[in-house]
Amino acid sequence: MKASRTSLADNVFLTFLPSEKFKTSLLSAQFVIPLRRDTASACALIPSVLRRGTLTYPDMGALSARLDNLYGTRIEPTVRKIGERQCVGFVASLIDDRYAPGGERLLEPAAALLGELICEPATERARFVPAYFQGEKTNLLDAIRSALNDKREWAARRLLEEMCAGEPYGIPRLGSEEDAEKLEAEALFRTYQKLIAASRLELVYCGSAERDRVELALRSALATLPRKAPSPLPSAVPHAPRADVLEVSDAMEVTQGKLGMGFSCDSPDHIALLMGNTLFGGSSNSKLFLNVREKLSLCYYASSVFHRQKRMFTVSSGIEFANRQRAQDEILAQLEAVRQGQAEPWELEAARSSLLNAYASMGDSQGKLENFYLTQAASDLHETPEELAQQVREVTMDRIVEAMETVKLDTIYFLHGKEAEA
Repeated sequence: MKASRTSLADNVFLTFLPSEKFKTSLLSAQFVIPLRRDTASACALIPSVLRRGTLTYPDMGALSARLDNLYGTRIEPTVRKIGERQCVGFVASLIDDRYAPGGERLLEPAAALLGELICEPATERARFVPAYFQGEKTNLLDAIRSALNDKREWAARRLLEEMCAGEPYGIPRLGSEEDAEKLEAEALFRTYQKLIAASRLELVYCGSAERDRVELALRSALATLPRKAPSPLPSAVPHAPRADVLEVSDAMEVTQGKLGMGFSCDSPDHIALLMGNTLFGGSSNSKLFLNVREKLSLCYYASSVFHRQKRMFTVSSGIEFANRQRAQDEILAQLEAVRQGQAEPWELEAARSSLLNAYASMGDSQGKLENFYLTQAASDLHETPEELAQQVREVTMDRIVEAMETVKLDTIYFLHGKEAEA
């Protein structure tokens, strides 16, 4: 697959991923904006409200009928947090024209409907339909509140909130319940108008259609998209290491403790850090999994994530309350082992193989491809999966050790039961 990214209009870009291996085509439209506490909830709400109706298809029934006529085409709202940027919009999935009955062309009408959802929403008196706004606001609040139901995800979110307090990266992708509660229909419509006029728009197409045809379909579909001076997109700033480790704990009605640990990194060698993280806790052959979980049985689960844009690692683990200190000490011991280069040849090759397999398997999923190339575009990065795979093949243990020596414990978060509260 030879991917390419071109400009279609002022601050509108198309990533073209030609492929004939899928029976469907994928078309994505995502507005990329700075992740800000005062706008996160509003921007997260906008795609869902837009998806309720358009000028031509003013309600869900009419929209569903139109999608059915397009042989079950799906257009779903999306909200993503990519680094310190928020991406909101739609992803459409439709039958690839090679498989459409009677040779019917579906790209153009699907693109037109996507454009209408963005540019011509159903309105009343120059604002969103009140019932649509109120219904989707309730859904957004429910989604924010439901985060508490998954304690593993909740603890990971709380760790980032505390570690990156005062930084955009600490803001949840849906914003806060407090900010969502305050949203009003008229203000949201003004935010929508500014969003589509001044934000970068990233389009992604994956399917068998020729590039010229895709570009023509999208230019026609977005002909009424207003374009003004673009809002600036500040670059993500690496997390500044703390002088002293921050320790935070919460008490809830839980039977299993959640221990999260955040680490700052001071190396620009992101591939070496990525490999170091994979050795440490980023795969089923990692030191955290094999030693802390399997060998010592200190955790129900233990894994780590590398946050490239912020040069951070975060560790997530589920433990018995009484094992908190032992688990914490052992996690740090496994990190120190990676720092010291204490890895068997098979461990290094297993980590390398894990990453190479992940890059190779992207081509088997349109969803993974779309997410990868959107992440690259939204992060102002340009490596392809093949280029990243080659960098992984070339990284050495010496480079990993040099990069991992800059990793420093920054924040510890512990979620425990109320009965364990001091």
